[in-house]
Amino acid sequence: MIRFEKVYKRYNDTDVVSNFTLEIKKGEFFVLIGPSGSGKTTTLKMINQLIDLTQGYIRIEGKPISDFNLQELRWNIGYVLQQIALFPNMTVEENILIVPEMKKWSKEKMNERVVELLESVNLDPEKYRNRRISELSGGEQQRIGVVRALAADPDIILMDEPFSALDPITRSSLQQDVLKLQRKFEKTVVFVTHDMQEAVDLGDRICLMNKGRIEQVGTAEDILEHPANDFVQQFLQTGLPHYQKESVVQDMIDAGYYQNEPQASSAHLTSQSPIKELTISLSEYEAVSISNQPDTKTYTITRADLIHFLAQEAVASKAGDQR
Repeated sequence: MIRFEKVYKRYNDTDVVSNFTLEIKKGEFFVLIGPSGSGKTTTLKMINQLIDLTQGYIRIEGKPISDFNLQELRWNIGYVLQQIALFPNMTVEENILIVPEMKKWSKEKMNERVVELLESVNLDPEKYRNRRISELSGGEQQRIGVVRALAADPDIILMDEPFSALDPITRSSLQQDVLKLQRKFEKTVVFVTHDMQEAVDLGDRICLMNKGRIEQVGTAEDILEHPANDFVQQFLQTGLPHYQKESVVQDMIDAGYYQNEPQASSAHLTSQSPIKELTISLSEYEAVSISNQPDTKTYTITRADLIHFLAQEAVASKAGDQR
């Protein structure tokens, strides 16, 4: 659906997005996340040419975005901002219908669309359609911002930290509304956030960025269970206070808790087996043989090795709690 091919964005010889290559699938809820300055909002804005790329290609359904008429491109891409950007001197209905009117929809079709969209976010059309924006709460205004982005039935919705200014209860409610809308109308959503919990809750896939580069792309489960590097793991630990990567046998090997000499054993595991699986095996056997696929080497881990490793983990955890 949306494909980035070696995309760069450069300001004064500094790359703010560098060698960005990935594909966002049709109908996918795709989340861009990273710390401040990671290039996620710049990446988002290049899709609808609010920011021009410096090098590479972005294609929508195989066609370079540079080949689209700019107005037609943006009509087919809804956009939701943190600042909402509704017109305060206009009614809710007038805000929703800006693009449909530009596209010269019939009055009957526009009326049906207003009713459908307001009902989809649990706002009574007769009660809300003629209200001024200034009469709405922050959560109601953001709901109108979301449905306005959907009004002309675009294929793609871009959302740039749309809920970060809202209170937690309103934010959670809107997250669920957006998921329901995305599923109902089968839209491709590209969503920027700095909140890892929000990314996990919403994303079909997540792209974690740092200094303009991709660190890891995958489902929440992929990233949580198999962080690609130290940066990803640290970001998870910071963004998800209760996150803790499950230790595997390789962690023991890396820390030096193993024996090179083979010992009599009837149990065999791999270096990626969870520590809890090793513990179960060592409750039955004095030692366990470990195969390590990358270097084809075989290690032996004893009960004593496991006890010393767990003791080290406990000491490190206690030290972390005291900081």
